[in-house]
Amino acid sequence: MAYLAGLRLARRMKVALTGALVLAANAACYAQSCALCYTQAAASGHRFIQGLKTGILVLIVPPMFMSVGITILAYKKRNRTSDLKESEKSDNDW
Repeated sequence: MAYLAGLRLARRMKVALTGALVLAANAACYAQSCALCYTQAAASGHRFIQGLKTGILVLIVPPMFMSVGITILAYKKRNRTSDLKESEKSDNDW
């Protein structure tokens, strides 16, 4: 029983630490904007701002989908090994 309580406490500590890191990283993200980019974006028109937003999406979305795909592939193939006893049909089960 005490072992399970220790596991719960460890899990809570991990969640609290992760939350603290997320909040701390948020402040660090604001420090990465450069003054020149900010002034150019603020002085520009509506079309430029829309183009900037579209460009950001174009740069973010494909790597996100690739990361999700690799994660799903790794999750599905997590229990496969290259042991010959388990896969006699082919050399490579991937």
